[in-house]
Amino acid sequence: MKRILLLFLFSSSFVLAQERKAPAYPLITHDPYFSIWSSSDSLNTSTTKHWTGANQSLTGLISVDGKLFSFLGKTEKVFKTILPVADEKPQVLTYTEDLPGDGWISPDFNTDSWKTALGPAGSEPSQANTPWRKNEIWVRRSFKMTEFNNNKLYLQIRHDDNAIVYLNGIRIYSKQKLEGKFVYIPIDDAVKKSLKKENNVLAIYAFNTGGPSYLDAGIVEEPDAKDVVHITDAKQKGLDLNATQTIYQFVCGAVDLTVTFTSPLLMNDLDLLSRPVSYISTKVKSNDEEDHDVKLYFGASTNIAVHRPTQQVVATKYTTPKLSILKAGTIEQPMLKRTGDDVRIDWGYMYMAVPSAYKSVQTITNQAGALNCLLLAQPVKMLSYLEGERMVLNTVIPVGKVGKAVKEQFVMLGYDDLYAVQYFKTNLRPWWNNSGKETIENQLELAAKDQRSVLQKCASFDQKLYADALKSGGEAYAKLCVMGYRQAISAHKLVKSPEGELLFLSKENFSNGSIGTVDVTYPSAPLFLIYNPDLLKGMLNGIFYFSESGKWTKPYSSHDLGTYPIANGQTYGEDMPIEESGNVLILTAAIAKVEGNADYAKKHWKTLSTWAEYLSKEGFDPANQLSTDDFAGHLARNANLSVKAIVALGGYGMLAKMLGEKAAAEKYTTMARDMAKRWMQIADAGDHYALTFDNKNTWSQKYNMVWDKVLHLDLFPKEVYAKEVNYYLTKQTKYGLPLDSRKTYTKSDWITWTASLADNRKDFEALVAPVYTYALETPDRVPLSDWHETNDARRMNFTARSVVGGFYIKVLEDLLKNK
Repeated sequence: MKRILLLFLFSSSFVLAQERKAPAYPLITHDPYFSIWSSSDSLNTSTTKHWTGANQSLTGLISVDGKLFSFLGKTEKVFKTILPVADEKPQVLTYTEDLPGDGWISPDFNTDSWKTALGPAGSEPSQANTPWRKNEIWVRRSFKMTEFNNNKLYLQIRHDDNAIVYLNGIRIYSKQKLEGKFVYIPIDDAVKKSLKKENNVLAIYAFNTGGPSYLDAGIVEEPDAKDVVHITDAKQKGLDLNATQTIYQFVCGAVDLTVTFTSPLLMNDLDLLSRPVSYISTKVKSNDEEDHDVKLYFGASTNIAVHRPTQQVVATKYTTPKLSILKAGTIEQPMLKRTGDDVRIDWGYMYMAVPSAYKSVQTITNQAGALNCLLLAQPVKMLSYLEGERMVLNTVIPVGKVGKAVKEQFVMLGYDDLYAVQYFKTNLRPWWNNSGKETIENQLELAAKDQRSVLQKCASFDQKLYADALKSGGEAYAKLCVMGYRQAISAHKLVKSPEGELLFLSKENFSNGSIGTVDVTYPSAPLFLIYNPDLLKGMLNGIFYFSESGKWTKPYSSHDLGTYPIANGQTYGEDMPIEESGNVLILTAAIAKVEGNADYAKKHWKTLSTWAEYLSKEGFDPANQLSTDDFAGHLARNANLSVKAIVALGGYGMLAKMLGEKAAAEKYTTMARDMAKRWMQIADAGDHYALTFDNKNTWSQKYNMVWDKVLHLDLFPKEVYAKEVNYYLTKQTKYGLPLDSRKTYTKSDWITWTASLADNRKDFEALVAPVYTYALETPDRVPLSDWHETNDARRMNFTARSVVGGFYIKVLEDLLKNK
């Protein structure tokens, strides 16, 4: 199949290097599937992406007196396929898992004893068709060359873990590390000369070092650029990152342009929070005292509605009395079929809508046909229906004459997922359409009607949030809080359970894809405790239901509810008994502290009591088990996990007192205080407290202790906090305080908790500042990773997770000072 490349040759480039304010910038953020980011400091120098890294292209142009300027996105390269990868189209592989004879990379090697199957190869049946069960695999693929030209060839490959690739017996690639996404590796021209019309062979050896295995590879070609469009990059002169808005300022020749991306995630309005509509708002005015003829163009790739770019899509154009609308979604519509981590939604429909009063020109094109629409001045075939792949929804707004007075326009992007999650075998609609009677068209019309007031509310909220965070922790801390706001909220989905309970279900992004993970809820909680504790209840309701319905029968909390978006019960392979039980008890106590009553705890008192009893027996000196930092491996006698159990029991005692359960209150409060005293003795390592009770030559962040301070439990003396903080200040690097003495990596959410143990602003800011430096200097331009290496600021893996809501712990502490 041929794919046509659109090549922009910019007549001149005026993009200024902007000061970095985040590793990546949120543009459209609603839930784990509808989430689009810019990975560059200038909006027009990179292709916009889903948080997983898959291209989900948004493009924006402005015509000023017929001259074109690009202000949004960079058109992605689209290659011509020579040898398809199986991700595009199932392909036959010849393979063996037994050591082959010499010469297996040669085109003439005899493979009669090898097996054949459809690719890709891998150990997970849900992802691969070729079973790869052993550590090693050898794969061969034969292909023909129908055309020979001077265009560049690329190896397209994704592998887990190591791979070596040969083309016609010549090595073209070797990497001793997994590549979790497809990469494109240029093939040397000298190797290209080995190609012939028949019997070309791509031969691959791969080795799995542990965990799941995967292998898929092919060859693509960069075709001739048949169309050349002369477009000037707009000059970006400003960038503001706020909690709910990302704002860019441009000079486009004789006019100034402001572009604002708003996802109105205001937690005091659940209907607005749930409405899956974001705004791209523009303001245009002349900068030379003259009037100018202006048009605006916005394009949205239908890749926003697919998991793989090669999935077939249908797109339509229609109108309502108030809106002009473009709609696209897959033909297949595999509702709630795809689960896991590195996935995109491929059911439901994306929408681009503008007010009818704009008299905009809307059309649907493939990427080749988008050319005329991009030119803004040439006619296009006005298609209202189109099927295919990699299409574009195009909208041109004729702004008209623009002078000194500002002219404002907006485009809306929306997504109707129809059904959002499956919850214990019942498919649930999104919150905004829980009844099944609401329509996305009505939501878009409400969003259009409310646009001005919503943007004003967002601007006011953003200002107050920043001021509060600045007051609590200083400038670097406040900017980290801003950075984490939309990321934390949009890693959840808001729905209502069949029992009528609010559910705010998280996706454990780029850690294992679980839904409703308790030890993801725990670190994210401070943000939601501040702005709407009902949302934290929505994270816990499913966990309580899992136990109280009899579906989970163990005497401690489950780890998760399933793999997103299927919440039918825990799928994580190992329990974390102390970790998760302690988390729920602490968070329930925090809800009571914020609300000033223990009504929520009362509703689940029997379950909480069972888990408290478990912690009273097993929590003080933990057995060999995982904690939330499971990437660090199993650990026995974990002093920080012990702190969690102690604080959880203290929180349970506080709840019992609030509920008038005097005996239980006295029992568990006394127990927690006695445990704290014992802990201080056996964890004491001189100038700090150890990582484990049995090794005084270790240390770790005691981030769980922060809840003793925040909830005013007074279990540990302040001298304990001070000893730890003073020690931490001697251990941190340029990019942060390591998690513990075992490795040099860290968790940024835990650092903010650890820093909050400080009794003065100077020490708090000293511990937080390196985290902000990491955010500004990491070479990984992705939504903020909470797990990074403190030596070089590289992310370890986690991306776009909700746990950055934990940054708000200091603001929460200040909020509760007088409660």
